[in-house]
Amino acid sequence: MTHAAILTNDALAVLNSTRSLPLIAVVSVKFAACVTKWVTRRRTRLTLNQLEAWQLQHVGLTPEAARREARKVFWQA
Repeated sequence: MTHAAILTNDALAVLNSTRSLPLIAVVSVKFAACVTKWVTRRRTRLTLNQLEAWQLQHVGLTPEAARREARKVFWQA
């Protein structure tokens, strides 16, 4: 999951530094970065919802905080 974020940041850095890219390329990369973020959030929240109380304690979350986060829809930060 972290790997996707690194690639996304690198791609956006290239877009910010290059002025000659076509508009469709800029929009496509930004759209792909947004979808990647949404997919990562969804996958993380689905997994978080399956963790046991002792596992949540290891990552510093209460079961209620985990349930609140897991109930969020993918587009909510």
